[in-house]
Amino acid sequence: MPVPPPPPPRSGPRTPPRIRPAARADGDVLSGLSLRTWSPLHAVTPRPEPPLGPFFDAVHAPEDYLVAEVDTDGAEDRIAGYIRVVRPTPLATNAHVRQIQGLAVDEWARGRGVARALLRAAVLHARNQGARRLTLRVLGYNTAARALYETEGFAVEGVLPGEFCVEGKYVDDVCMGLSLTG
Repeated sequence: MPVPPPPPPRSGPRTPPRIRPAARADGDVLSGLSLRTWSPLHAVTPRPEPPLGPFFDAVHAPEDYLVAEVDTDGAEDRIAGYIRVVRPTPLATNAHVRQIQGLAVDEWARGRGVARALLRAAVLHARNQGARRLTLRVLGYNTAARALYETEGFAVEGVLPGEFCVEGKYVDDVCMGLSLTG
């Protein structure tokens, strides 16, 4: 059963999010977060319906995820978001590339720099794994996400026009990338 969102963070000074690797114990919280943040603005899969399977499975391992925690009114830090960074293919010829395949920030935590902190941590994480490139795909009409990625150095490397049909509307798939060398 998904965990309900935590209470809104305090309104005073905000501490930056703390980024850490995901742990298997985070699965239920991340599952709830994923369900709450699902939107046709970024999802190409149907809306998930309970009962949900486990968040972590054979192709979604805890080590693929970084989570962001924020201070919520002096209480224990709460998970505010996650990012998934994986090899895009199992091919040896593609082993130098990592791809962001999921980024979610809970509604109560938006505007606190969580997505930006997760992106920066993903870049460092990919570099630490020896990657030379970091890529992602974003729906063409998700202008807020595209703007964030661009401010973090990602560039459009290709567009697949009308690649997806989301809620009856044909949407471009925008491929973006970032060089991790130099």
